[in-house]
Amino acid sequence: MRVSTACTPLTYEYMFRYSTIGMSRLSKINLRASTPMAVDDVAALFKLLGDPSRLTLLDRLSHGECCVSDLAAGAGLTESATSHQLRLLRAARLVRVRRDGRQAFYALDDVHVGRLLRDAAAHAGERG
Repeated sequence: MRVSTACTPLTYEYMFRYSTIGMSRLSKINLRASTPMAVDDVAALFKLLGDPSRLTLLDRLSHGECCVSDLAAGAGLTESATSHQLRLLRAARLVRVRRDGRQAFYALDDVHVGRLLRDAAAHAGERG
């Protein structure tokens, strides 16, 4: 019998009561306390990613660092609107900034952001 941990906390009592595993084998299983997902934080992240202009900026940045003027031109936004969107993305730690004089160059904050974008695009492109 397979035990699902999706909605039920995995405890020794649960495993013993609802499985065929005996106590001798149960004591050998390494059960670590799972960290509950920060639902509000994840919802806020998806809300932030739900805007087409922000996704366009992130898509462009997934190909490498870019300055605000180039990002604005590529997204069809004003530099002011682009800076506003980048400020939101930066606050969410999705992008980072590097300054060179008066120029600001943006890049994805880490590999997780690029992976998240690729996975979302792959999922959206799946045919059922």
